[in-house]
Amino acid sequence: MLNTFTDKTKDLTQTVPSDEDDSIDLGELLSMLVDSKWLVMVITFVVFSIGIIKAVIDTPIYKVDVMLQVNEKSQTMMGMEPLNDMLGNKLPVMAEIELIKSRKILGTVVKNLDLEIIAKPRLFPFVGEAIARRFGTRNPDNAVSSPLFGQDSYAWGGEAIQVSTLTVPDGLKDKQFILQAGQQGQFQIIYNDEPILEGAVGTLVSKQIESFQQPITLFVSLLKARPRTQFTLMRQSENNATRQLRNGLAVLEKGKGTGILELTFESDNADHAVRVLNEIANIYVQQNVEYKSAESQKTLEFLDKQLPTLKDQLEAATSVLNDFKNKKGSVDLNTETQNILKGVVETETQMTLLQQKRDELRQRFTEAHPNVIAVDKQIARLQEQKKSNDKRIKALPETQQVILGLSGDVEVSASLYGTLLNNAQTLRVAKAGTVGDVRVIDHAILPDRAIKPNKLLIIGVAFALGLLLGVVAAFIRKALHRGIEDPDLVEKQLHIPVYATISHSKDQELLDKELNKPSKLVRRNRPVILALRNKEDVAIESLRSLRTTIHFSLLEAQNNIIVISGPSPGVGKTFVASNLAAVMADSGKKILLIDADMRKGAINKLFGVNREGGLSEVILNTITVQDATRKIPSVNFDFIPTGTIPPNPSELLLHERFGQILEGFTQQYDLIIIDSPPILAVTDAAIIARMAGATFMVIKAGLHTKRELEQSIRRFSQSGVTIKGIVFNDMPQSSSRYGYGYGKYVYQYSYQKSK
Repeated sequence: MLNTFTDKTKDLTQTVPSDEDDSIDLGELLSMLVDSKWLVMVITFVVFSIGIIKAVIDTPIYKVDVMLQVNEKSQTMMGMEPLNDMLGNKLPVMAEIELIKSRKILGTVVKNLDLEIIAKPRLFPFVGEAIARRFGTRNPDNAVSSPLFGQDSYAWGGEAIQVSTLTVPDGLKDKQFILQAGQQGQFQIIYNDEPILEGAVGTLVSKQIESFQQPITLFVSLLKARPRTQFTLMRQSENNATRQLRNGLAVLEKGKGTGILELTFESDNADHAVRVLNEIANIYVQQNVEYKSAESQKTLEFLDKQLPTLKDQLEAATSVLNDFKNKKGSVDLNTETQNILKGVVETETQMTLLQQKRDELRQRFTEAHPNVIAVDKQIARLQEQKKSNDKRIKALPETQQVILGLSGDVEVSASLYGTLLNNAQTLRVAKAGTVGDVRVIDHAILPDRAIKPNKLLIIGVAFALGLLLGVVAAFIRKALHRGIEDPDLVEKQLHIPVYATISHSKDQELLDKELNKPSKLVRRNRPVILALRNKEDVAIESLRSLRTTIHFSLLEAQNNIIVISGPSPGVGKTFVASNLAAVMADSGKKILLIDADMRKGAINKLFGVNREGGLSEVILNTITVQDATRKIPSVNFDFIPTGTIPPNPSELLLHERFGQILEGFTQQYDLIIIDSPPILAVTDAAIIARMAGATFMVIKAGLHTKRELEQSIRRFSQSGVTIKGIVFNDMPQSSSRYGYGYGKYVYQYSYQKSK
């Protein structure tokens, strides 16, 4: 299989593929989440903790309710039942809801309960309220808490204030004042950081403020606090106080057409909420009753004005009738005349009542109002009936006409006077016992518990939100981090086999620290390589697998030289080269390790040898190969360091002597391993690889983008070098498949002074 793949890779056009697999791999996504578990857990924990803190410090909100019943019944004039159908007017429930929320109702509540005055302790930001609330629940003696954090100007629990009177000029309404408690009930009022008023509990104090015509008047009836404790005072305008009251009030009808209204009010003070809502209900019922009484009073006043006039008319009509009878003697009315008289009396009575009703309606409505128009139509019909009666009267004898007219005047006046007198008496009785259309079914009572915050809901949402944000952060991190983290993707996208996947080694981390701080062990020529320190490490096991793969891949190679390179610095090619040499030597082969990175090579530090007298000197023919070769007995292979850092490494590697030296090594050693510079940094790796039988590129998990790897392969291809395989290095052991996060790479490569 490897031989077949080698043949295919000889076509350089296939070394940099262009196709990608855009399908979604669910397993890959799950693996990514598993690998980001700590990120997800940290974000979830942080958001979950914030949720717990919010549930603890949020102010409890209490909700109280009142139940009202609105009787939707027609408004009628007592004693005028024939006009009920025409004058009836049903008040809709929605109108009652708007009335409850009107300024007329709420403004009265504001004034009755002094809601324009705000006086409360000044609490420490964020947590002060929670601390004070917790102290209050554990304070059976009603004591005042000691200050915390040295902040004695804040209230920490147990403080109380009650302001009965607070008047300020209009220009200072809705402005905040500071009341600072003193000794023995004394206090001081501060505005804009300047004291403006001093006083004592139980004493009315007043002071004229410059540039304001009205004085500030204050009466504090209760003040319980430590000296220096501060309270906030404010006199709200009536509009603002009413608006705040309306914002906390909700009025809904319980079921369609039931006439049952539910009033609810939310506040952080349960006692305050009960007091406010009951006051709203009581004032609404009271004003409803007053409105009904006002209607009766207006009608009664109208009747009281009409009764004297009707009485005078009745007396005058009676006197005229009596005088006529005295002159003419006794005159009897026949049956026809009596019937006509009866009709005339009824018509005149109804017309008079309707005219009185019309006058009453015109006090409230215009001529175009439907009720006024309806009354006018009734009056018009009665007038037609009156004309008919007049025709019948004209047909009677003259004496009968006169007596009929006079008797009619007396009968009409007497009927009207009696009817209105009865109505007036009835209205007086009704006014005394007026009952409104609204009644309170349930008054507000103290709630058992707060409706907000819902602690379980907040904590649950915080946990779910934290988990969601953690997952989103993992995906964002994945999207922003373009490095290839899965060796399978390397083979799938680049079509180059991954010969080995080397796991991250914690022991190697310790060796790196030891190397950065050279110890006596290094100076005693004890190599600082993982293959010597821990042969059972999982990374060394991966290199043993690589050893086997390399053995078969070199069967058809042009020589026994392999080059270890990488796209950029810091991928671990030196680690792979040095430990691979040790693993190869363990199998009984004669190995030569060459550090050909004549810019920043540092393998000599691993073995505790000097850099000087190495490859650069051999190429320049200043020393022999035997003098440059170091025997490393502890790992049983030979090593040639970089030598003195030359000014022109690339030109030196292009020297024909370098090729001759490598050809000589192929006869002396079973395997020559060359550690070369990164291909994207310099061209040295491509020069060396042309002389090797196989070239391997070491890449670091999560460090390289696909574009970077394609560019590295292209660099080799342009020099006529085919990458034999890839070594996927530093795979996190905790990863389900691969690891994350190595930051951005920078293509920099500088000379390093020889040591």
